[in-house]
Amino acid sequence: MSTATDILYISHGGGPMPLLGDPDHKEMVDRLVEIAGKLKKPSAILVISAHWEESVATVTAGANPELIYDYYGFPPESYEIQYPAPGEPALAQQIHAALKEAGLPVKLDEQRGFDHGLFVPLKLMYPQADIPCVQLSLVNSLDPDTHLKIGQALQALDYDNLLVIGSGFSFHNMRAFFAPETEEIKAANQGFEDWLEETTASAELSEEQRYQRLLSWEKAPHARFCHPREEHLLPIHVCYGMAGRACDEHIAARILRKQSGIFHWTLPAL
Repeated sequence: MSTATDILYISHGGGPMPLLGDPDHKEMVDRLVEIAGKLKKPSAILVISAHWEESVATVTAGANPELIYDYYGFPPESYEIQYPAPGEPALAQQIHAALKEAGLPVKLDEQRGFDHGLFVPLKLMYPQADIPCVQLSLVNSLDPDTHLKIGQALQALDYDNLLVIGSGFSFHNMRAFFAPETEEIKAANQGFEDWLEETTASAELSEEQRYQRLLSWEKAPHARFCHPREEHLLPIHVCYGMAGRACDEHIAARILRKQSGIFHWTLPAL
């Protein structure tokens, strides 16, 4: 690659709410817009979305994917959102080849569209919808080592000026989002966020230590309170697996009255 590759793990908020002017998403919206303004406009974007799970890693390979409105109970305008970004079959083929070469089961899906883990944050970051996009699924075993290894396999990609986004949420307890904010909930939220920041950003950890911490993330403070199910955390495993080192930047954002994080790596050009 003759240009740097940027990798982001983002907390993408609640359904379409960031696009509906919800005040509890203002910090998230502001941070994502700021980040996009600092980055060189990418040639293509790969999104690992918390909202897509398959039995094996699966890659969108269509040229013009439709949108999947995979949320429920929101106002009618939520289902009229448009984000007509094209697909990028050549990148999809590269991803397929990289995972296959690494011995990981993988398949292409030419029919699947883009879910809101892609179109909500990207409509904020790149509203023109003129950058080709590809989605990569999680594996429904939700095994952390599998997702770390998927990230490692993505190191083989040779696509100029690629942006990789792990689209999840560093805090994802749905009941807690809508429960009264207690000191106990605040402490649990902050305790896990502190652990995740240290794990992902601390230069004092070796990469073996960092890998092992992510592998055994359930041992983190308040891990299962913050992630009763881990699909919104696992995109960071893919991001770290691809980066292979501490992130360059951690950005805190309060979303839905909870502390959450965005993590950024820049991989130098080869």
